Amino acid sequence: MLSDTGTLFTTVIKTYTKAPYNHASLAFDKELNEMYSFGRRNPKNPLHGGFVKENIYTGTYSRYPETTCVIYRLEVSEREKQKMKRILEVFIKNHNKFLYNILGVIGVSLKEPIEFSNSYFCSQFVADILNRSGIHLWEKLPAMITPEDFRKNERLELLYEGKLANYLEPK
Repeated sequence: MLSDTGTLFTTVIKTYTKAPYNHASLAFDKELNEMYSFGRRNPKNPLHGGFVKENIYTGTYSRYPETTCVIYRLEVSEREKQKMKRILEVFIKNHNKFLYNILGVIGVSLKEPIEFSNSYFCSQFVADILNRSGIHLWEKLPAMITPEDFRKNERLELLYEGKLANYLEPK
């Protein structure tokens, strides 16, 4: 899922990137019950970031009801999915040891990867999980992947685009 909450931080990023979405999350179900990323640990504090299990009904998303999103599906094998979950277990078990890689975000804008161990920004995290699971969607380092790279990838199947609050409403 790619999203835009409309916060000051995301507005600043959008001003630079001109892209409609600036946050990437990895979900394992289309209901978005199991979704992970690097972002705000506390919805009220944009400066305290790291690995987060996201919930579309609580946390940051609940504070920003006008959040827009685009949801994609990627066909993966059962083996690739299990690899992703094994890698993810390390993040879950050590969630407090991971930091948000704000310098990495700046590195993308400078076209120079800035990587630290235990430090990611959202799209770097999602790309790294995919890459380490054997799913290679790009010919560049995860530290150079932006949410816009997901939007432009032809292997991803568009499922939904619109307000996040409307995604799971009965049709």
